Amino acid sequence: MMISAHRLSALLFAGLLAACGQPAEQAAPAEQVRAEPVEAMVSAAHPLAVEAGLEALRRGGDAVDAAIAVQTVLGLVEPQSSGIAGGAFLVRYDAQSGALTVYDGRETAPAGASPDMWLDENGEPLGFLDAWQSGQSTGVPGVIAMLAMAHEDHGRLGWAEGFEAGIDIAEEGFPVSPRLSALAERVRPISQLSRREPARSYFYDPDGNAWPEGHVLTNPAYAETLRAVAADWRNFYTGEIAEQIVSLSREEPLGGTLTLEDMANYTPVRREAICVPYRLWQVCSAPPPSSGGIAVGAIMTLLEGYDMAAEGPGVEGWHLFIEASRLAYADRDQYVGDADFVDVPVAGLLDRDYLAARRELIAADRAIPAISHGTPPGAPEFAADTTPDNPGTTHFTIRDTFGNVVSMTTTVEAGFGNNRMTEGGFLLNNQLTDFAFVPVDEAGRPHPNAVRAGKRPRSSMSPTIVLDADGDFVLATGSPGGNSIIAYTAKTLVAMLDWDMSAQDAAALPNVVARGDVVSIETGFDAETLEGLRALGHQIRGEQGENSGIHIIRVLDDGSLDGGADPRREGVALQP
Repeated sequence: MMISAHRLSALLFAGLLAACGQPAEQAAPAEQVRAEPVEAMVSAAHPLAVEAGLEALRRGGDAVDAAIAVQTVLGLVEPQSSGIAGGAFLVRYDAQSGALTVYDGRETAPAGASPDMWLDENGEPLGFLDAWQSGQSTGVPGVIAMLAMAHEDHGRLGWAEGFEAGIDIAEEGFPVSPRLSALAERVRPISQLSRREPARSYFYDPDGNAWPEGHVLTNPAYAETLRAVAADWRNFYTGEIAEQIVSLSREEPLGGTLTLEDMANYTPVRREAICVPYRLWQVCSAPPPSSGGIAVGAIMTLLEGYDMAAEGPGVEGWHLFIEASRLAYADRDQYVGDADFVDVPVAGLLDRDYLAARRELIAADRAIPAISHGTPPGAPEFAADTTPDNPGTTHFTIRDTFGNVVSMTTTVEAGFGNNRMTEGGFLLNNQLTDFAFVPVDEAGRPHPNAVRAGKRPRSSMSPTIVLDADGDFVLATGSPGGNSIIAYTAKTLVAMLDWDMSAQDAAALPNVVARGDVVSIETGFDAETLEGLRALGHQIRGEQGENSGIHIIRVLDDGSLDGGADPRREGVALQP
């Protein structure tokens, strides 16, 4: 799929204005029958990635085939948010069977990782800046192996076809977007990105300034990496690519323990989605180590006790959303980690009687004075949370012409990962900073998100799919944004399911993030509502930006599709 540089520029700026066995070279056709094709769509954070996904759908690909194309292009044109050396959660809806499958490609801690790895010589937690750009922040990347597993299950195109757009764009070049230029400039004073080669020459001009909007970047090294992965996904986990990742992660400052054995041993996981009933629908998302399914599910269950449609997006409606968020976040922070290593009380956290009791804490005329976690059924005693928050990541949604749907959130963690770029043209992740920095409290109680070898750090990623009472697809949503992802995603659900907003209006609606005793409200929020919330006792940190990147696909009553792309980023929602 050759795309000229002129065509790339036109696609980009038109879009900006508009808003695990080895796969065979040609995948065996899925045993799936359709009488007539349905409407398809891709909604993602960059027009070139959307176009790559649409081309996969035009060729007759599954939503998973399109996801591979979208991911590999996003890692090139939006490297500050995701990449092939990162991780992801993918939720897939199968239109024929109605089945939901979660593919867990979260990074894992190396075998040499230890619970105290984020403590200094005095036993104090490291500052985030030092931890973020360290070698030991890099976890074993999972997204490539996860996509290979999903492709083996569902792919209709050859594995290599998913890499063609990324290869072409890397070689022919793409115009630097406003967001990429601005973020590279923003991190320049504090970042190794501007001081360590090859990133320094790739992201900055000879004078040390970030390349301006419209400057055409090429990345032939990334193209060669993609060619190797396209030939066999295992080439990412063994040989030269793996050696580059391991070597770079072990460099100072704070070199890590990642080994070639860690790389070769990475295994993605198929998991069952967490689904909670909400009025007429089922709201489904990822289970631990993601906290998204639990926290979004808890928010929606708490809100189900109110007539949110009648309350509307005014003082009363937002007050209830804030209180439900505060209660859900408190439990999430206290109890969620990698359930393969710790006892996460998933059923208890979503128990409807337990949440009904939590709902009784909410009063109509005042904010809850101080939020604390509850004690759900089956809850162990854990230490208080010491995990830092890192707003990063990207999200995209896809529906193919067979009616299958992918909702996928993917990340390298903080902006530009750990800021170390391999000779293969991609950045490393800093995912291990998503673990709790202090593993135990003074009483010796561990935190469920403490570091352990082989463990996956807790995530806030919330790729969500909503089904109706018959099990048919209704909508897919999700967002980047650190632990705010949970609030961003829940906002879109309430906006569409209760307030009857369009997908685009739901994405654009000002964000409200309530965690602990402080409520962050985005610039553009209704001033009268803001003052009404303050009058109820909410501690509002208002009129600031929020780093969401919501991308939505929704089926309307007539079967047509309604897409939304977050105006805070540079994406679009388009059909083939």
